Amino acid sequence: MSKKTKKKPESSHRFSFTGKIDITRSGLGYVAIEGREKDIIVKRENLGTALNGDTVKIEVRGYSDNNKRQEGYVTEVVKRHQTEFSGTVQVHEHFAFLIPDSEKMQVDIYIPLHLLKNAKTGDKAIGKIVEWQGKNKNPVGEITMLLTNETRNEIAMKSILTDNGFPLEFPDDVMEDAARYPEGIAAEEVPKRRDFREVLTMTIDPFDAKDFDDAISFTSLKGGWYEIGVHIADVSHYIKEGSALDQEAYQRATSVYLPDRVAPMLPERLSNELCSLRPNEEKYTFSAVFKMNKAGVVKDTWLGKTLICSDRRFTYEEVQEIIETENGDYSKEVLVLNEMAQNLRKQRFAAGAINFSSSEVRFKLDEHAKPIGIIIKESKQAHQLIEELMLLANKAVAEYVSEIRINENEVPFPYRIHDDPDPEKLRVFAVFARRFGIKFDLSRPEVVAASFNQMLETVKGKPEQHILEQLGIRTMSKAVYTTENIGHYGLGFKNYCHFTSPIRRYPDVLVHRILQQCLSGHVTPIKHLETLCRHCSDQERKAMDCERSANKYKQVEFMSDYVGEDFEAVISGVAHFGFWAETVEHKCEGLISIQDLNDIDVFSFIEADYALVGHNTGIKFAMGEKVVVKVVSANLDKKQIDYSLVSYADSDIEISTIKRPTMRKGQKSKDKSKTSKKHKR
Repeated sequence: MSKKTKKKPESSHRFSFTGKIDITRSGLGYVAIEGREKDIIVKRENLGTALNGDTVKIEVRGYSDNNKRQEGYVTEVVKRHQTEFSGTVQVHEHFAFLIPDSEKMQVDIYIPLHLLKNAKTGDKAIGKIVEWQGKNKNPVGEITMLLTNETRNEIAMKSILTDNGFPLEFPDDVMEDAARYPEGIAAEEVPKRRDFREVLTMTIDPFDAKDFDDAISFTSLKGGWYEIGVHIADVSHYIKEGSALDQEAYQRATSVYLPDRVAPMLPERLSNELCSLRPNEEKYTFSAVFKMNKAGVVKDTWLGKTLICSDRRFTYEEVQEIIETENGDYSKEVLVLNEMAQNLRKQRFAAGAINFSSSEVRFKLDEHAKPIGIIIKESKQAHQLIEELMLLANKAVAEYVSEIRINENEVPFPYRIHDDPDPEKLRVFAVFARRFGIKFDLSRPEVVAASFNQMLETVKGKPEQHILEQLGIRTMSKAVYTTENIGHYGLGFKNYCHFTSPIRRYPDVLVHRILQQCLSGHVTPIKHLETLCRHCSDQERKAMDCERSANKYKQVEFMSDYVGEDFEAVISGVAHFGFWAETVEHKCEGLISIQDLNDIDVFSFIEADYALVGHNTGIKFAMGEKVVVKVVSANLDKKQIDYSLVSYADSDIEISTIKRPTMRKGQKSKDKSKTSKKHKR
């Protein structure tokens, strides 16, 4: 029997699907459908009342004009992803509009005058959609918060959160739910939990932390063994499944950390008070307790609900000083914990984990939240002490649940997974790394990890370190939450989950609930768990977008005080319209436009080399090369720093002394035409 060619559906064939829509800046929508390789296209005129991120029902009638993707139109908005938007008010005689800041918000919000809340034309505000009938071109909304009288920083930070779908306030029913829980330990809870209140326990956190998720207990045993408890705030004790508090925590899914504030997943009553493992306060915890030695060998593991009372709150800086001086409060215990952590770390790397530990930019702010300094924070042994014990607990929980069976089936569980790197991305990265003398073995995933670790060790302390780390991280797959357990490539773990931060991550709350069911022997699978996982992964990405945007804002604000000054920098990105350079001292990235290079030569973008190359001089601006730049401007509205080039590579030649070569006929006009459009990274 001969194979028949598959016929594409005619336009009269209709198929209905439900999925989340992603709308681009141009207004084109894409809906990803589970189990389908290609997204379905929705043209702007077929979006109906759908907005970016909404869960929608779409009807597919045929293929798009290019005949490659199926095309559909929105028939129903199942769930609105975002209802609040920041923007600028525009008042007319009988009505008003809120013009949204977000480029992905395709329509203005119609504001009836009685819902304007005294806003005037030009005011910055937050508006909420209250109604949108399909027959109306614009949604109807109301002004919920005026921002005009706020500081510029306050407007910027609140707009960043709002435009990424994170509410600025908690609803009244959520606050009422949080307020009803009493402080202290209930007498009826004591027999249900293992009591660690008399065991030495400590927390180790950043100096400005207010929510303490985790604590470490320490007991010496005979024969060189120790009982180490990793105690995690028992948030699930307070958040009852299906409650207003639970639903709000799920919708947010994560806390968002901006330079001058935290937008918490839980109200302060819980995050900073009841659940926070503050010193000298008895708290409910969920724990992983290990019997182990200094070599990091784990002999026994116990999981269960506990009670603790922290004896000491340490900062990372205090613990680092104890490690370096071998002197201070509980120095004996801290030094043993550090030795264990360093040995656990060695075991991980030997088993195939990748040692990505890129530096973190932190801002020193004055009382008005203006950045007056930038601190480059690196991972030291104090940070690694906590990191390794948290990884140990997360892995232990995932391993335990992975072995539980319900009628011979695995328990549905929100694993944290990390897929193998994409081979093509790896190949391109390996070619780039070779110019710095780095050789990669791409034959097997495990030797790729070893190559990465060798590279990271080789470039440590060199100018190209940050570039190679960042490009290497981009080469990796994204870690996500899912019920499909394929392991965590970057950590080298077969089983892994997030158990240790339930105050700031909703997946950890889900893990606590399922773990307790497994321990009790009564497992009721959580409905639609994979959908919950996808939502949490999406929210995590949005939180990262918030943090990146806020950090960029602060970098621009910081560099605005240095306009006209020169800095050593490293080329961090290249495009056909110019290149980005990141200052070595402050890690502040800015753009050098190709138009500013016209006095040197006519440059072409060589994508394979991540470089701009001069037609006549042969000058090459490539990623990782050293340059000296001058700060030309710092635009807060665009979150953009513009640099000009002072000198390049290791050359002593000043750019201003290089004369532009004679152009070939027609070359200049052609080059200008390529760079006349506005570009954004």
